[in-house]
Amino acid sequence: MQIKSDIEALEALVDKYNKVKAETAKVIIGQDEVVRNIIISIFSNGHALLIGVPGLAKTLMINTIAKSLGLNYSRIQFTPDLMPSDIIGSEILDEERKFRFIKGPVFANIILADEINRTPPKTQSALLEAMQEKAVTVAGKTFKLDEPFFVLATQNPIEQEGTYPLPEAQLDRFMFNIWLDYPDFAQEVNIVKTTTTNYMPRVEVVITAEEILEFQSVIRKIPVPDNVYNYAINLASVTRPRTAAAHKWANDYISWGAGPRASQYMIIGAKCNAAINGKFSPDIEDVQHVAPLVLRHRLVKNYKAEAEGISVDTIIGELMK
Repeated sequence: MQIKSDIEALEALVDKYNKVKAETAKVIIGQDEVVRNIIISIFSNGHALLIGVPGLAKTLMINTIAKSLGLNYSRIQFTPDLMPSDIIGSEILDEERKFRFIKGPVFANIILADEINRTPPKTQSALLEAMQEKAVTVAGKTFKLDEPFFVLATQNPIEQEGTYPLPEAQLDRFMFNIWLDYPDFAQEVNIVKTTTTNYMPRVEVVITAEEILEFQSVIRKIPVPDNVYNYAINLASVTRPRTAAAHKWANDYISWGAGPRASQYMIIGAKCNAAINGKFSPDIEDVQHVAPLVLRHRLVKNYKAEAEGISVDTIIGELMK
């Protein structure tokens, strides 16, 4: 695809986004907002944490999106005995008595890290280092990962016994925290009808890796008005308790607020949200769309919030008023 200008690139982005959405809808019924947010995080060159109970097609969803984007896809099932070498690969002694590196599943474009909180911190950090550096180091040699590189990690909100929760510093590397909810009645009727027959929809490739890299670059070039910068930074600032800018709810219910990375991700996410809506510059509404996704895993509730049963989303809603 030959793109002459940034304007044409943004117009092409809207077209490609709609095609990816249409291809995904052949297989995934409902969950339009979840698919949209996953695509925003891919085009924004971020990673996403997907939280939902078992059986809501998390694996199928990311597999379908990977197919429509024409990207290599790896699924890693995290277990308590998984080792870092099971993810990044290891050196073996071959027939000629020379060490040869065998690449692990992390060498793909899209990684589904299934139930990331079921593996010890040592293994979690191996993946999180790859997310940050876009490279892995084995036996003193550095191997670059394929681009684009996107990690979608899933967590199960129930059965928390025997899990290793991700530390706040590692959660901060995820751009979005996406909550996957149950389908409504009509959607579930459609799901059961389409998944209990022999019919298997064919998902077409509608975009290439090179086009995704092009779109990631053009999204970063989108201009942002000062009032939108100010709104995003102020929203991050009011979450920080015991500071001059702190909101009353932050002082009452939050132990730790969002860092500067939250402001960066709100702006990048707002740029991408504006672009897929056909706008050439984001406004405050675009920041408001992505803010809960960015802030949800960055705010640490205190004991009072837990005792009163106040959710993080309720706190974010108050902060955004």
